[in-house]
Amino acid sequence: MTDVDDHSRQPFVGFFHGDPHEVLRRIRQEQVVAALPLPDGRTGWLVTRYEHVRAALADPGLSKGELISPLGMRPPMPADVWAATERHMLAADQPDHTRLRRLVQAAFTPGRVDGMTAFVTDVTDRLLDGLAEPGVHDLIREVAFPLPIAVICELLGVPVDDRATFREWVEVIVAGAPRLAEAPAARAALLDYLRRQLTAKRSDPGPDLLSALVAESDGGDRLSDEELTSTAFLLLIAGYDTTANLIGNGAYRLLEERGRWERLRRDPHLLAPAIEELLRHDSPVQLATHRTTTREVTIGGHTIPAGSTVLLSLLSANRDESRFTDPAAFDAGRPANSHLAFGHGIHYCLGAPLARLEARVVFTALLSRYPDMRLPADFVPRWRPSTLMHALESLPVIPQP
Repeated sequence: MTDVDDHSRQPFVGFFHGDPHEVLRRIRQEQVVAALPLPDGRTGWLVTRYEHVRAALADPGLSKGELISPLGMRPPMPADVWAATERHMLAADQPDHTRLRRLVQAAFTPGRVDGMTAFVTDVTDRLLDGLAEPGVHDLIREVAFPLPIAVICELLGVPVDDRATFREWVEVIVAGAPRLAEAPAARAALLDYLRRQLTAKRSDPGPDLLSALVAESDGGDRLSDEELTSTAFLLLIAGYDTTANLIGNGAYRLLEERGRWERLRRDPHLLAPAIEELLRHDSPVQLATHRTTTREVTIGGHTIPAGSTVLLSLLSANRDESRFTDPAAFDAGRPANSHLAFGHGIHYCLGAPLARLEARVVFTALLSRYPDMRLPADFVPRWRPSTLMHALESLPVIPQP
């Protein structure tokens, strides 16, 4: 998608050609809702303005229960594999969503997240040790990706010896279109592994989240086997790529203009609001997972027919001029930064506190240990081809401890 006029003619397969911010700005300013022809012949509707995206995220007329891929890019896979990996709260409407979230939230407590601080710090320190070698390092490959998968493995209680293989499966699944042919085997292998882990946790529970999910009960109600594997799958996918993107995108924006990096070095108290600004400025998620209209829906005066696919651009909403002053500028002290990077409404990201924790630990350590870190002079950012995610392909840095 290279021009605002092209979207009415070309099948929409994501913003694959560079940084999409300028394209989204033009769409946002010129159209309330943009009609997009999808690869399977259907028409999708792209919503880009903050007010409309926020309202749509909480609109019960937009269903998350329909699992058909909005872009027709779903790899062929046995129905039982899909069922055992997509019976989670992100793909559920009310009242199922409330039930699933209540059971998961009871196990995924604030105390459990806070209890991960020492582990996150230890892993971060070990990863940053690797940056001490002279030369150019890829911060995404060496830090941004290894950290969240290590955290999720620890959280779920994945044995240390299994984590390398576990990470390989997850990397294939989150890669999307570039590794679509490998996805069925990776998803099936991961599902088989999760099933075996759940069996082991039932007979020998530990302090991990997976054991807690198995044991969690509310008035006799428990997660079914398919709901358990799907929830574990959701925690893996949602907590891996998004957090890695927050770290990668964030480090790039801080290093892109040296004054941002130096300001945080001088005033560490600005780090918390700076992370919120990084989430707004370059949201890790480009498009919220798609919705399907269960009835005729009106957005900004535009009527969308029942049964339509709706794509909500978090990336665009967070740069909307009608909501944020000078939205393209990075402002670590931006007031009232009510961004939508973690969504809104009943599907607001359950893992947001953990993502913020990981970002805080990483950026604190980077600023302290590598105060003179910089980008190579010839670095040109390349954005990863992804329908849902907004992420750099790599981030070369010169650490200079």
